[in-house]
Amino acid sequence: AAIDVRKDVDGLSTLNLGSLAKPGDSPLAVPCTPAGCMELLRRSGIDVAGKECVVLGRSGIVGMPMALLLLEANATVTMCHSHTQDIASVCKRADIVVAAVGKPRFVKGDWLKLGCVVLDVGINRVEDTTRKSGYRLPRGGG
Repeated sequence: AAIDVRKDVDGLSTLNLGSLAKPGDSPLAVPCTPAGCMELLRRSGIDVAGKECVVLGRSGIVGMPMALLLLEANATVTMCHSHTQDIASVCKRADIVVAAVGKPRFVKGDWLKLGCVVLDVGINRVEDTTRKSGYRLPRGGG
C-alpha cells in the first residue's frame, strides 16, 4: 500500500514531486537533502538566481528534486548523469556544482572554475587501513 501523501515527510511521493515540478504549486514536503542544500546556500549568502548550476546525478531522491529547487530559485540548471558526454567541460561553466553521484572523489579540482561553489551530498566510504573498520568517510579537497 502506498503511503498517504499527507504522511510523506520525505517529499518523495508522486504528488509532492509533481507539485515541486509544477511552477506556482507547493508540495506538502520537500526531500530533505535538496532542501538542506538550498538552506546551506542561503545561509552562506549565495544567491542562485541567474547562476549556472550543474547537478551531477538524476536520482528521484536528490538529483531531480535538487534541480527543481534550483530552477524554482531562478538558476540555470544542467543535469549530468552516466550518459552525459564530457562532464568535466559542463562543470567548468558552473558557478555551483551539486554532486550526488555516489562515487567518492568524482569531481576533480581542474573541472571547476575559480570561485565555484561545490556541494557534495554523496555519502561514501573509502578504504583506510589506519582505521579499525578499514574505512572512513572522505573529506573534501577537490
